[in-house]
Amino acid sequence: MTDSWVNSAEILGSDLPLELSGTGNRRALLMAALREAVRGGRLAPGTRLPPYRSLAADLGLARNTVADAYAELVAEGWLAARQGSGTRVAERAVPVTPLHRPRTPERAARPVHDLVQGQPDPSVFPRTAWLASARRALAAAPDDAFGPGDPHGRPELRRALAGYLARVRGVRAAPERIVVCSGAAHGLRLLAEVVGGPWAAEEYGLPFHRTLLASHGVGTRPLGVDADGAQVDGLTRHDRAVLLTPAHQFPTGGPLHPARRAAVVDWARATGGLVVEDDYDGEFRYDRQPVGAVQGLDPEHVVLVGSVSKSLSPTLRIGWLVLPQRLVGPVVAAKGEREQFSSATEQLTLADFVESGAYDRQVRRMRQRHRRRRDQLVTALERRAPHVRVTGIAAGLHAVLELPPGTERSAVRAAAWQGLAVEGLADYLHPGAGQAGREGLAEGLRDGLVVGYATPAESAYPEALEALCRALPPE
Repeated sequence: MTDSWVNSAEILGSDLPLELSGTGNRRALLMAALREAVRGGRLAPGTRLPPYRSLAADLGLARNTVADAYAELVAEGWLAARQGSGTRVAERAVPVTPLHRPRTPERAARPVHDLVQGQPDPSVFPRTAWLASARRALAAAPDDAFGPGDPHGRPELRRALAGYLARVRGVRAAPERIVVCSGAAHGLRLLAEVVGGPWAAEEYGLPFHRTLLASHGVGTRPLGVDADGAQVDGLTRHDRAVLLTPAHQFPTGGPLHPARRAAVVDWARATGGLVVEDDYDGEFRYDRQPVGAVQGLDPEHVVLVGSVSKSLSPTLRIGWLVLPQRLVGPVVAAKGEREQFSSATEQLTLADFVESGAYDRQVRRMRQRHRRRRDQLVTALERRAPHVRVTGIAAGLHAVLELPPGTERSAVRAAAWQGLAVEGLADYLHPGAGQAGREGLAEGLRDGLVVGYATPAESAYPEALEALCRALPPE
């Protein structure tokens, strides 16, 4: 078959080339394959699909399965159905076409490309290695692993994490100082209940974290951020804790300066305050030497919060708190007498995954992949938008594109017209910072786009970069 089958005027026969990969619900797999064919340009707007009976016969599916998939995709807007003309790919304002084809500056009905930060590509989950660890872990699991859960977390995982974090992040902690939770957000909830407020937080950060703390009665006030990270000299005796991303300030990028790392520990010692270290992107570095955790400077005044959401998958719901001794009991009490969140079998699997070396291999693999993605982004911008400066790229899963003052909102709108989901830097600004808080930023970061390069599939990434470049303001 030639490439002409993707032309919008052509009516496809029953030999529609689809690959239903994976296991599970066949209707869901078919819908995913059709969406991917549309996203990738193999099914252009207006293309007529085979009758559901024919496609069902070709794929070995029940007719109702294909009919239901067609109907749901019509409801979602991917397909269109009219009496007498069959089912066609919906007419998109911005069709996904090969790179050499001209584009129309019309708005897409829904995002076609996703460059929102913080969402790793789920296709790279190490299924084979994880399954091998699961088999070994279940075979060796003690009987008590299948009884009521321990709110501390499985001892096997806490031992594995203590060794790994000491080796890779310079953390100083015995397994007894580690409490397993169901992700970083759960860890912050527990700390909010135990520590109370108010907290200080970097003026740029995840809005979700600020909202989460507020929902537990903990207010936050912003600390300025510049090229050296959080301006910790703004901390006071009234702050019960400070939430920082020292390894790679989120989202502006860059590690916390060594002098500020020492200063924040001095503040905690002098006031009895707590440093809450969100180890965001701590494992993903590219052009710099490893930066150890602040926790290593003073384990009695710093809590390290980590998870496998970026390195493996957010669906595992496994995170950890490395705590000062005085907080272990209160945090465990806040969790409750029985573990209700993280699966014991998945904790055992992760313990084996770490101790077998599979976790190190996965991190190295992901580091190489993300670095390649980052380099593609930089190259595309050098070619298409050389006037746009890219920052925060020495580590992490995203970059910040600095924009001329006053152009951020228009660039986000232009991206939406291109069918591209991307966020502006202002989306991460603390609501209490205001214009005065922005004066502390390094020059050029007042307007920008936060571009996540981990999410798209390999085949979709070049097209997403093209859409991004088209959305950027001219020089």
